[in-house]
Parts: sequence; C-alpha cells; structure tokens
Amino acid sequence: MTLLLALLSLAAPQARPDTSFATLVAQLSERGGFFDTDNLVSNEQSYLHVVGALKSNGVTGGAYIGVGPDQNFSYIAAVRPAIALIIDIRRDNMLLQLVFRDAFLRAHNRLEYLCILFGRPVPANLASWDDRPLEDVIQYVDTTRARAAGPVDIRRFGVPLDSQDLAKIAAMRREYATNGLDIRLQTFNRPLRLDYPTYRQLLLEKDLEGNQASYLVHESDFRFVQQMMKEDRIIPVVGDLSGGQAMPAIARFIKERGLVVSAFYTSNVEQYLMRDGSFTRFTSNVAQLPSDARSVIIRSYFPNRLPHPAQVPGYNTVQVLQLMTSFQKGLRGEGYQSYFDLVTRDVLDLRAGRPTR
Repeated sequence: MTLLLALLSLAAPQARPDTSFATLVAQLSERGGFFDTDNLVSNEQSYLHVVGALKSNGVTGGAYIGVGPDQNFSYIAAVRPAIALIIDIRRDNMLLQLVFRDAFLRAHNRLEYLCILFGRPVPANLASWDDRPLEDVIQYVDTTRARAAGPVDIRRFGVPLDSQDLAKIAAMRREYATNGLDIRLQTFNRPLRLDYPTYRQLLLEKDLEGNQASYLVHESDFRFVQQMMKEDRIIPVVGDLSGGQAMPAIARFIKERGLVVSAFYTSNVEQYLMRDGSFTRFTSNVAQLPSDARSVIIRSYFPNRLPHPAQVPGYNTVQVLQLMTSFQKGLRGEGYQSYFDLVTRDVLDLRAGRPTR
C-alpha cells in the first residue's frame, strides 16, 4: 500500500505555486521602517541623465530593482525588463505603488492615467490624445479643475490593507488632486524646499542628449509599463536594502526565473546605510543578486558640500552609473571610504559610456 501511494503521488500533477500579485508582495516583503520624507514624488532633477548610457551600454531585459516612487517607471521604460521590483523601507511607498497600479490598470492612455492620478475629468475625445505631445497632455491637466475624488477599490488587488493604510491612500490621492502638477517632495518637520523639482518639471526633464525621456513622453513607453502592470510583472516590496529578508527573497525570486539584474536603482540610500553602519549588510545582499557584465547600479548624489565632477550646471542632483562588476571589484580592493568615494570612483562616463577614475 505504501508503494502504491508513493507511485500515485508521483503521477499526480503537482500544485502550482501561487504567484498572484498579492502573494508575491507578501512573500517578498518584510516589516517596514521610517524615512524622513514623503514619497509622492522624486526630488532628483537629474534622474534621466543616465538613460542614454543605459541604452548605449546594452542595459536591457532581465530584472530591474529600484527604490522610491514613479521615477522607476522611466527607468523601466528605458531598460524594458522582464520583471521589476520596487523596494522601499517605507510601507507608504508600497501603498503609493498600489495607487499607481490602479491608475495604470484603469487608463486608456497617458492622459487618462494622469487624470486618474491627479483627480481630473477626462475629455470626451480621449482617444485622440494618444499621439499628442507631452506638453499638450500636461497643459490639459494644468488647466482642468480637480473633481471630487470618487471611491477606488484598492482592495481588489488582494494586498491586506487596514484602516490606517486606506486612510493614507486617501490622503495621497488628496495631495495629488490638491497640488496638481506643482506637487513636490516634502520632508518631515522641515520647511518646503522650493529648489526641489515639481512633478511637472520631472515629466519634462531630458537626458544628456537633450531628449525628453520620461515614461510619459511616448504612448509606447507608457503602454509597455502598463502591460507589465497588467501581467503582474511590477511588484512593490516593503524592505530594507540592508535587511535580512526582502533583499535575499528578491535574489531568490530572480534566480528562480533564470534572470539577471539589469539595473539596480538605489538613489542615495547607500549614503544612509554608510551612516548607520549597515552598508556591509547591503553589500552582502548585492552579492546574492544574479548579475552579468552589463548589470549596473544607478545612484543619486546631492552635492551639498562636495561638488561632483559630473555635475550638470543648473541641476541640484547628479545621477551616477556604475557596473556591478566594478562595484564588487572596489569592495574586494580598498573598499569605499565614503559615499562621495562611492559615486566618483570607477563610475561610467554618462556621455562616453566608459569607466572613469
């Protein structure tokens, strides 16, 4: 009887693992933490300066990892990955990604996406906006009054949300509707920084060749990101880049799918990890990520006291691109003495695409 049961178990089809959106969010996430800014919009004015170098260095496909709000979508549109994981220590960022997901899944085009996000009514001739320039789309949102926000069933995505989560989502939607495209990043318990870019400025930013490069410039880029959303291939994760659960889980998730990391956007998180002594744990997590000779890390630098040699006049931030192989080589050598050392040593020349010293 025991042998018969064993043979039957081998012959029976094995249950497929549940890879639904909500299950992946839960499986990959860990307990959240605190960071002293909101997360509704980026403050990295130079975020698109790496786009040309990403393309010229063949950074494409594979798995994309990134932190923060929707600047990730512009990197995703440029890299065209198979999967994307947006990890942030703030649970609020995961909630915001659900707001973005809702807008993507309901929108017919870029204009309706922004109208949903900013609480604007859509025009009657919506389909005719597919090929309109981004400036026209922005002007419509700018000149159309916000309407009362209707109910949105974020719970339909299956991610468990309590009353506090739902209240935060409602507050996010109000902030977008109230401020419109003038919305900009705010820090807690500090004055509003008027030198931070507005959402409008970020959408209209250009790469180093002078080309508009956000994910909302072309309908095709928007639709690529939208299709990834529809296919559950953009997964928000609550996690610490130096933590012991989310990042190792992401590494396993990528390996199980036979992929390598194409791009890992860390913003300036490593600066904080160096300050609190957890940078070594972060480097151990990076070592677990499958990568190849083209895998890169995208970083941001804020030159408050030390100017960066690649800083572009008129910009308050600098984007830096480094091959993962160069990063690992630096760690095996003398290591990195500071965040400034990290963002200036063995990084790629964004114009020439070659490593610099």
